[in-house]
Amino acid sequence: MGPFMQHGQHRRTLPRHVAIIMDGNGRWAKRRGLDRIEGHKRGADSVRAVVRAAREMGLQALTLYAFSSQNWERPVEEVRRLMELLRDYLISERDEILQNNIRLSTVGAQDRLPQFVRDPLDALMADAAKNNGITLCLALSYGGREAIVEAAQNFAQAVLQGELRLQDVNELAFSEALSTHVLPPLDLVIRTSGEERLSNFLLWEAAYAELYFTDTLWPDFGRVELGEALSVYASRERRFGQTSEQVRLRAAK
Repeated sequence: MGPFMQHGQHRRTLPRHVAIIMDGNGRWAKRRGLDRIEGHKRGADSVRAVVRAAREMGLQALTLYAFSSQNWERPVEEVRRLMELLRDYLISERDEILQNNIRLSTVGAQDRLPQFVRDPLDALMADAAKNNGITLCLALSYGGREAIVEAAQNFAQAVLQGELRLQDVNELAFSEALSTHVLPPLDLVIRTSGEERLSNFLLWEAAYAELYFTDTLWPDFGRVELGEALSVYASRERRFGQTSEQVRLRAAK
């Protein structure tokens, strides 16, 4: 059990929505003289452990950056193996998701996924649609810039067709036009492997999220490491542009 749970922080310090950039599978494998796909397989084990820990710790939503828009540019064989791993995960975790009241959702261009992935994905999302526990959101063929551009295009089309007034296009409306609008506000972004950038992940949603970077490679990230990230989050003061005094006064009400 991670430090966050051991120390018994108040539930209000829990982030509602955590997103993770799962980085380092390839380096994990390379350090051990293994093929990159072996790192991805070990990374899938970390996904299972972290999803389970997030549910047990009481998070409302967990978004995992599973496959980016740019990942399609990787070698064809690696992409194929990654798609097979994704299919295997959806099949092997089906019972765990359904039996533990986990709701499954996705963001990204799912139409680019091969049919052998889309079939089990669509079936599991449909069967888990009425679950009301933690939401597990898989970012698949996803790009933050692409999501923003798509929403802007939809707004522009609506304005041109007279369905929407230009003054109605505001931050709230834009947020609701993104596919992430069904998720709680993003509170914490975790990136593993020592890299410190967002890599086109949830760019709009991360505007006021806390960022947590760790040198731990994704295949070595589990319950304890998630607990450490939540402990750091709990220690931070989230001001949203206000002063520390304003934050304390607001909390006291």
